[in-house]
Amino acid sequence: MPEPLPAPVVDAHTHLDACGAKDSAEVSTMLDRAAAAGVDRVITVADDLASARWAAEASTWDDRVFAAVAVHPTRTSTFGEAEKSALEELARAPRVVAVGETGLDYYWDYSPPEAQHAAFRWHIDLAKRVGKPLMIHDRDAHADVLRILTEEGAPEQVVFHCFSGDLEFAKACVERGFVLSFAGPVTFRNAAALREAAAYTPVEQLLVETDAPFLTPHPFRGRPNEPYCAAYTLRDLAALRGDDVAELAGAVSATADRVFRLRSVTSDLASGE
Repeated sequence: MPEPLPAPVVDAHTHLDACGAKDSAEVSTMLDRAAAAGVDRVITVADDLASARWAAEASTWDDRVFAAVAVHPTRTSTFGEAEKSALEELARAPRVVAVGETGLDYYWDYSPPEAQHAAFRWHIDLAKRVGKPLMIHDRDAHADVLRILTEEGAPEQVVFHCFSGDLEFAKACVERGFVLSFAGPVTFRNAAALREAAAYTPVEQLLVETDAPFLTPHPFRGRPNEPYCAAYTLRDLAALRGDDVAELAGAVSATADRVFRLRSVTSDLASGE
C-alpha cells in the first residue's frame, strides 16, 4: 500500500468489476483499501452493456462509487438499437455521471472504423441529450477523434481518459476546453512525450485515474492495478510538475467534482431530489 495522500483524490476512471469485485461487500472492501491510500471516490466505467448495467447498480451500493456507461469502441461491430435503448435508460440514472468510455481504437481490429465512428457519434449525442460529460477512449486515433467531435459538436464537458497524446495533441485538447485524465503510463520513465504533456496541462483541466486493473503505475508496472494505486500516480505527477502533493490532490478532486458534479449528485440524492 502507498503512503496515504495528505489530501483525498478521485480515481476518475476504473473498472471495479474487472478488478474482481462482484458484489457490494467486495466493492466496499476495494474502496476501503483505496480510502486508506487517500483515494476517497471512484468512477467505475463500463465497456459493454452487461458492464454498464453492473456499473450503474454498483454505484448504488457505496456512496464512494459513481458510474459511467457506454459501449467500448472495440465492441461496436454489433452495436444496435437494443444497446442504444438500454444505454439511454442507464445514462439517465442519478449516479451515472458520464457517458463512456466511447471513442475510437485503431490499435485493435475487433470493430471496423465505420462502426466505431457511427457509435462514437451516437454516444456524443447521448451525452448532450442527458447533459453529462463524455468520457473518451482514444487509441491511435487522435485526428479522427478531434474531427468527429468538431463535426458533431462536443458536449460541454469532454474527458480524454488515459490521455495518450504528446504535447502538441495536449495543446489542441486544452485549447478546446477538454479535460485530460492521466493513468499509470504517465509514471513510466520511457514515456517522455506523455510526461511532457502532463507537465503542460493546466491543473483545472487535469484528472488522475487508474484504469484498473490495467496500466499499473511505476514502480509496480505489470502487476494488477486497483483504485488505491491512483495515489502513486498522483505523487509522481506532483513531482513531475513541481506541485505540492496536497495541493495537486485538492485541485484534481475539485476538477472531478466540477466536471462530473459528484458533490451535487451526492447532495441531491441525500436531500431526496
